[in-house]
Amino acid sequence: MAPLINYSVTDNHIAVVTLNRPEAMNALSAPLLDELNAYIEKINNDDTIRTTIITGAGQKAFCAGADLKERKGMTEKQVVQAVEKISRTINNIESMNMPVIAAMNGAAFGGGLELALGCDIRIAATGVKMGLTETSLAIIPGAGGTQRLTRLIGTGQAKKLIFTAEPIPAEEALKLGVIEQISDPSQLWEEAYSLAAQVAKNGPIALKQAKAAINKGIQTDLSTGLCIERLCYNETIPTDDRIEGLQAFKEKREPVYQGK
Repeated sequence: MAPLINYSVTDNHIAVVTLNRPEAMNALSAPLLDELNAYIEKINNDDTIRTTIITGAGQKAFCAGADLKERKGMTEKQVVQAVEKISRTINNIESMNMPVIAAMNGAAFGGGLELALGCDIRIAATGVKMGLTETSLAIIPGAGGTQRLTRLIGTGQAKKLIFTAEPIPAEEALKLGVIEQISDPSQLWEEAYSLAAQVAKNGPIALKQAKAAINKGIQTDLSTGLCIERLCYNETIPTDDRIEGLQAFKEKREPVYQGK
């Protein structure tokens, strides 16, 4: 049986996680979620990894969301538990120690878009459709979609997308701010990898602290956010990497960061 997650690490500190159920549009079955969470933990415990890319196998779908065939035989209690499992997984992605890039190679609906929203940066291929389509099934986004999308694009636009359940193409998603970059399908991987490499060459402690400052600060008022920023900044001061960065700048060379 093929693994439900394909995993690799490049020479320049980038982890690549690929949802590998193309025959089911990479839907989030319970076994896939178990494998995904295991790799999230593995990545977080590997200090050599500085950026992670999450993508889907095939060209049809990034992730279609919950596995509705799996859910068909569930009790109401089991459905709630299944949604909570997806939500915890996305929370785990959002809390990863480094920047995470979603390379959206195909459609992303429901929990699939919610998974992408848990990443830090989203790149989608042209023509890809995405949406929080749950209200068309008489439910609501339950794995963070109502909260993350609203914080990302504002209340009115988030309500419009969620209330209508209308999928939108990548081009419109870019205009709304649902995604940060759009790419020709043939160039998606190359551009996602190039962005990841650009991130990975920077100080890993600084990347971790910058992510923490942004993610925690946006949930507070400005005054509290500035305090969070200062605390995160202070974490970068007593590091060898900071000294290396200054020395490399002085010597006009590329810094070699060790994450120390």
